[in-house]
Amino acid sequence: MDRRNFLGMLTAATIVGKKFAAAFEDRKIEKIALQLYTVREQMKKDLEGTLLKVAAVGYREVEFAGLFNRPAREIKAMLDRDGLSAVSSHVDFKVLNKGFEKSLEDAHTLGQSFIVCPWIDESMRTPEGLKKVAATLNRVGEQSKKAGIQFAYHNHDFEFKPVGGKLLYDTVLEETDPQLVKMEMDLFWIINGGQEPMKYFDRYPGRFPLVHVKDRKKDGEMTEVGSGAIDFKGIFAQSEKAGIQHYIVEHDEPKSPFESIQKSYRYLHELSF
Repeated sequence: MDRRNFLGMLTAATIVGKKFAAAFEDRKIEKIALQLYTVREQMKKDLEGTLLKVAAVGYREVEFAGLFNRPAREIKAMLDRDGLSAVSSHVDFKVLNKGFEKSLEDAHTLGQSFIVCPWIDESMRTPEGLKKVAATLNRVGEQSKKAGIQFAYHNHDFEFKPVGGKLLYDTVLEETDPQLVKMEMDLFWIINGGQEPMKYFDRYPGRFPLVHVKDRKKDGEMTEVGSGAIDFKGIFAQSEKAGIQHYIVEHDEPKSPFESIQKSYRYLHELSF
C-alpha cells in the first residue's frame, strides 16, 4: 500500500469514527422557549418588564397567547431588545373563520414561524363537528402556507377520548393534511389522557415540530419540569423522529410564576438526551 492510499484510508476511518461517536453523543436543547400564558398575569401588569425577566432567566424563545392590546411592532421591538425570538402564537378557533388575516400579519411582524390553534369547543367534539373542524384546519393551513407560516394544532386531554369510535386526536391527525397542519404536542395532557407520545411519533413521524414541556406528578398534578414523573429524556431522545424543533415550557396554574419558569429552565438547560 502506497503512502497516498494509506493516508486516504486513515482519513476515511477518522471521518467514520467521528460520525459514529457523534451518533452516541448526548444532545441538549439549544434554545428553550416559554409559553407566555405561564406569566399571563404579570404580562397584563407589566408586559415589557415581564419579557425582560423571561430573558434574564435564560429563555431565548417565546410563544404568545395574546398580545395584551399592544401593537405587534411594539412587542417586536421589546423582543429584539431582550434577545428573544417569537416562535409561535395561539389563536382561538373562532379567529380562524374571522380575522385570521390579522393573525398572519402579526405573525410576520413578530417573526413567527408557526400559528397554533389551542382548543376546540365541546360543541364541536362530535363526528359531524370534527369534519368541519378538519376542513377549517386544512383551509387555514393552506392560507398559512401561502403566507410562509406553518399552522399547527395543540392538544389537551379531551382529544384522547373516543368520538364516533375513534380517538378525537387520531381523527384530527388523519383528516388533516400533514403538510398543512402540524401538531404542537402538549406532553402533560397527552399523558394525562392515558396515551404515550412515542406511539404517535412512530405513527406520524415528523408531524410534531412543537412540544409543550410541562411535568405531571403521579397523582395527576401539574408541576414544574423535572419535578414530576414524565420521562423527558426518553421522549426527547425521539425528537428527530418526531420532528421537534422547539421545546416550549408551560405551567397552566403556577403558584409562583417566576420561580416556576426558573425551575423548569434549569432542569431543561442541564438535560441531555
